[in-house]
Amino acid sequence: MSMTPTTEKTGNLIDQASQSADHAIRASQQAANQAVDSAGNALQGLRQQATPVLERASEQVSAMAHRGLESVRETTHQLRVKAEHASDSTVGYIRQEPVKAVLIAAATGAALMALVSLVARSRDRH
Repeated sequence: MSMTPTTEKTGNLIDQASQSADHAIRASQQAANQAVDSAGNALQGLRQQATPVLERASEQVSAMAHRGLESVRETTHQLRVKAEHASDSTVGYIRQEPVKAVLIAAATGAALMALVSLVARSRDRH
């Protein structure tokens, strides 16, 4: 079967179009692969930059939490020592001055009762 010049031209055009399409597809695939590789490299770079920053931030938060706990422990210890000292001083005063201690306790109790009585009356009036 012989090809006519028109059929031959049409065949050549189809071959050229097919080759152009193949070339375009390959070029698109290469561009897509390069874009994916570039994005992957960029993300890897960002992760490498972010990792030390996140590690430092984590270390700083941990150090701050540790300092906070130490501060709470120290404050608790100081309060306990002061409370023990106040208790010892009170017991010592009661042993040295038992009559005065009883009179002070009675006066304090009477003052508290008077204060409670005033508050109760002011509530009754309102």
